[in-house]
Amino acid sequence: MSRSFKATGIVCLFLLATAAPSFAVRKGHHRYHRVIVTHHARLRHIVWHPMFPGSHDMLVSENVKLDALELPRIEDEEQLELLEDSGDLVPIDESRSLKVAGNLTPSHRYCRPWTRDFAEDFAEAFYAQFHKPIQINSAVRTEDQQKKLRRTNHNAAPEMGETASTHLTGVTLDFSKRGLTRKEHDWINQYFLPVRDAGMIDPIEERRQPVFHVVVFEGYTDWKDSQQASDANTDAN
Repeated sequence: MSRSFKATGIVCLFLLATAAPSFAVRKGHHRYHRVIVTHHARLRHIVWHPMFPGSHDMLVSENVKLDALELPRIEDEEQLELLEDSGDLVPIDESRSLKVAGNLTPSHRYCRPWTRDFAEDFAEAFYAQFHKPIQINSAVRTEDQQKKLRRTNHNAAPEMGETASTHLTGVTLDFSKRGLTRKEHDWINQYFLPVRDAGMIDPIEERRQPVFHVVVFEGYTDWKDSQQASDANTDAN
């Protein structure tokens, strides 16, 4: 066997020896990558089961009820200002138990009187339980505002039609659920449940937004007063 052939063989063996560890690292890396992909795939398939899911039919039903109350869908800032000046829409006042998101402009920190009553009752009850305030992220909107919102949020309801956003009438508030503990989240569900069953609110736990979207119907304040009177009579007896 010639010296040149032996030298060539030695070089080939050397190259194979040095390449093997590199190959092993790359192979190991691919296995790790597959594990990560599988892990994330599993996370994406976690089933989401809120107590209060929304639906197309619910939005249609809400609009039918609001039409029966003859509540207008607020078209623009001029109509919004008229409703605020007349007292048809009332300001949302911050307190120890109720906060408003800083990006919500002053003219949009308004809602219907019965909606504000619910917000204050809910926030005060939550504060009494957990010593933390509830925050409102969104209140009344105009059709112009809703139209602009839909350009960036394709899940937002339309500004008109049978599934128009209920924010346009001032009856709806979005309460932040960001930072809630499981205990606080479950407490909110249990607070909403009897009020929902009485037909006074339609709560929806949004999936794509960190909020509880709550429609409050006009009879809420009278219902609350009757509940308090009944509780007082029970205590007296």
